[in-house]
Amino acid sequence: HVQLVESGGGSVQPGGSLRLSCVASGNAVNRVNCMGWFRQAPGKGREWVAHIYRLGDITAYSDSVKGRFTISQDTAKNTVSLQMTSLKPEDTALYYCAAVSGYWGQGTQVTVS
Repeated sequence: HVQLVESGGGSVQPGGSLRLSCVASGNAVNRVNCMGWFRQAPGKGREWVAHIYRLGDITAYSDSVKGRFTISQDTAKNTVSLQMTSLKPEDTALYYCAAVSGYWGQGTQVTVS
């Protein structure tokens, strides 16, 4: 089992920055080979944002955040972070940390207005 706990959400003005963090724990954490972030805006479905592979730091981003968001990890601390810059109102959403396969955090709210 893997538990994920997010932190770092909040409210910011357009153009501002926030950094989200996700700490993974549990007896299966060392079998996780990929972690990422998803988001869900009010009235919309859950959207993939970015992911990173544990080995090789291979990353991928959705077109909507590419160039503005950066995902990184500290494997020694089982932590994944999402640095968000140049935030836009359309980035407002509940942001979820996820781990392969099938593990989700509770979410952290990001509001840009």
